[in-house]
Amino acid sequence: MAVLGVDLGTQGVKALVYEPERGAVLHAVSAPLDLISRNDGACEQLAEWWVEALQQCLTLIPAATRKTIVAIGVSGQQHGFVPLDKEGRVLGPVKLWCDTSTTKECAALIDETGGDEATLALTGVPLKVGYTASKIRWFRDNVPDLYQRMSTILLPHDYLNFYLTGNYCMECGDASGTGLLDVRNRCWSAPMVERLDPARDLSPCLPPLIAAQQKSGHLRRELAAEWGLPEGVIVSAGGGDNMMAAIGTGNIAPGRLTASLGTSGTLFAYSDEALIDPGGELVTFCSSSGGWLPLLCTMNCTIATERIRTLLQLGKANLDSMAAGIAIGADGVLTLPFYNGERTPDLPNGKAAIFGLDNTNTTSGHLLRSAMESAIFGLKSGLAAFSRCGLHFTEVTLTGGGSQSPLWRQIGADILDLPVRVLEQNENAAFGAALQALWCHSHEHESRASLQSIVTEHLTYDEASHCQPNKAAVDAYKTVYQRYTALIDAVTPLYKNPVTSQE
Repeated sequence: MAVLGVDLGTQGVKALVYEPERGAVLHAVSAPLDLISRNDGACEQLAEWWVEALQQCLTLIPAATRKTIVAIGVSGQQHGFVPLDKEGRVLGPVKLWCDTSTTKECAALIDETGGDEATLALTGVPLKVGYTASKIRWFRDNVPDLYQRMSTILLPHDYLNFYLTGNYCMECGDASGTGLLDVRNRCWSAPMVERLDPARDLSPCLPPLIAAQQKSGHLRRELAAEWGLPEGVIVSAGGGDNMMAAIGTGNIAPGRLTASLGTSGTLFAYSDEALIDPGGELVTFCSSSGGWLPLLCTMNCTIATERIRTLLQLGKANLDSMAAGIAIGADGVLTLPFYNGERTPDLPNGKAAIFGLDNTNTTSGHLLRSAMESAIFGLKSGLAAFSRCGLHFTEVTLTGGGSQSPLWRQIGADILDLPVRVLEQNENAAFGAALQALWCHSHEHESRASLQSIVTEHLTYDEASHCQPNKAAVDAYKTVYQRYTALIDAVTPLYKNPVTSQE
């Protein structure tokens, strides 16, 4: 018996097959995705690309292994907007989490609701550019013909669930990122939904909400036959990538902290209650484990090093060695990696900048080192936000592509001043989806194992990859971080006004 975990990311689709009895990942495969970007801040993909990438992943898994799969769990990038007509056809390109072309629509929604505090009172989550709500308003105002044909609103992982099962549903963790869910009560916020379009009742377009341990359905027979999977394969609720990564890193009980170093950067924990950050940086989504997920998100993390690597036409193999030879603080080079705009700090119209270059530090190594440091600086402010909410930690678990870099792990330990731990299962969103599928399967077959027992049994740490903070480096980074925050303060006036930023 095996379970399949799928992670629909920005850069690609990943899939892994896990055999619980042996505690072994049998296969881990991936397929790349393209990205549509425009100067107005639009970042989009075609839903058909996701299906094609998933199909490609399935063909890379041996037929004998596919026959053993009994359950599938899907993790997906949050905040996307997949509008469907009544026949289930996608109405155009999908706006992604990193799309900032809806800044005007987001501001209008907040204003029409009565301001940030009023929005927070309705949903428990401050409305941000990039959330699904403003994308729906954009769709109404910019493509009204397609908007009138819209029958169902899904998120990216929900769309793959729909493709697999033919059923429409949404899980509360991922639904939290729409800006339309009352996260305290785990239900749609009727007043917020009404604000989207006072002239049209959009509530019928929102799918029913299901609990994280429930199934979204069974794999369609024609897909089972095409892929060589058994009939009756369960497809679990799935969830947002951060929610699945929380399961995949064991962050389902108080006291744990996870930092995800992916295209975006996230810092999240578990809470037994919906927390409200008085500073507004921390948002509390529903978790996919029955509680809540206080979370800070930056829109730019590993994208910083990828942009520099592509610009300089460097291979991936020697990036660590090039950056490791550069001193802490990259000899004065500071990077603001706002390639996708930024959510933390709140600069959706922000642009990337590299500051402090001179005749001695304009090298590939300096640019790479500074980009790596900037990704962790973006997360560091989150620790203060957690402290404001009464949450304190003694270590952090790293996940995401950046966690595979020994240098990045040490930079993380030194900047955050926390011991860094890493799991042997490094595709934690896909692995979390696989564990959720196992949890769902147990509920369907009446063994009803707890998620905590599943996580305890199946997660193992890579002790050799752990890092301790270096005191001298911790002290040095405090000074560099002060310069980094001062630079943000200096450029903020340039990007606070959308008109100015586009001139």
